[in-house]
Amino acid sequence: MAAKKPQISLRDLAKQLNLSTSTVSRALADHRDIGEATKERVRQLAQELNYRPNLLAAALRKGHSKTLGVIVPHIKGYFFPAVMNGIEKVATREGFNVLLCQSNEDVQREQRNIETLLAAQVEGILVSVSATTYDQLQHFEQVRQQGTPLVFFDRAPDLPRSMAVVLDDFQGAYQAVRHLIEQGCRQIAHLAGPQHLNTSRNRFLGYKAALEDHGLPFEEQYVYALPALTHDAGRLAMQHLLALAPGLDAVFASYAIPSVGALEVLHEKPVRVPQDIALACFSNEPFTSMTQPHLTVVDQRAEQMGETAVRLFLQLLKRGPAYEPPHLVLKPELIIRDSSLHGSQQLRSNR
Repeated sequence: MAAKKPQISLRDLAKQLNLSTSTVSRALADHRDIGEATKERVRQLAQELNYRPNLLAAALRKGHSKTLGVIVPHIKGYFFPAVMNGIEKVATREGFNVLLCQSNEDVQREQRNIETLLAAQVEGILVSVSATTYDQLQHFEQVRQQGTPLVFFDRAPDLPRSMAVVLDDFQGAYQAVRHLIEQGCRQIAHLAGPQHLNTSRNRFLGYKAALEDHGLPFEEQYVYALPALTHDAGRLAMQHLLALAPGLDAVFASYAIPSVGALEVLHEKPVRVPQDIALACFSNEPFTSMTQPHLTVVDQRAEQMGETAVRLFLQLLKRGPAYEPPHLVLKPELIIRDSSLHGSQQLRSNR
């Protein structure tokens, strides 16, 4: 493999042209104080040597990197890529480049991501914390101590004076379970995510509140703690619940991917969905409308969440560290599909 050629700098151009670096810089910027003959000499040599300006260095000289750092747990599936689409849409419109890092659900990697972004002198950091970020929050304090704007989205830690944009996960879960109850379901299980995450905890609380508000008992044996947010974990959960509760007539899952594993097990038994067991879950992943039957889901407003997170960052950048906006909470939307229409035979037959 050929060695990479060193990048041509302003100093290299200036040396070959016997000019000062400031003259070369102004010539490339088409400054009116530089004569046309000098400008042409500089442009010609820059083209010959394939000179590319270091935009980051130029921005930093002006005191702004115009770069926004983003850390996500992963970019698998639909949700986080959709959030990133919203982030990039607003950031690009405001003249910012986006530097993306993945923690891969590992708090130590998340800490290294923070170090990398701070070293790159980003003007702000947007974070959705990893599944292993429990009480290890010192890396976020480091960001704030440096005066770098910090905004959390979706998954937010319990950190004083932090700003975040989140979904009303409690209300989304409540709506989904209420819908199952309205379909005539009475024994509703829950596939629960890690309870130290605000998203999973609030979905569990919404599930529990919906049962209690509609006169149904909360039974701990119907709550299955997913060991991972995977397809295989959903399969194990469904096998466990079927063996434990033969009268089960509905399942509400905190995440979409385990729901597909659960649906597979029901098909294999065979258990009819939704006639025997209705199914609803969080996250409007594209595959949820491709399963048989299509899955009822809670939409998380992914793109809107990304756009809102950037707007929060811009407000903080403009108003300074003393600005403390409240957490912004987005409203969920329940999208009802065939997997949950437990008692609506006529509606199903019309589809």
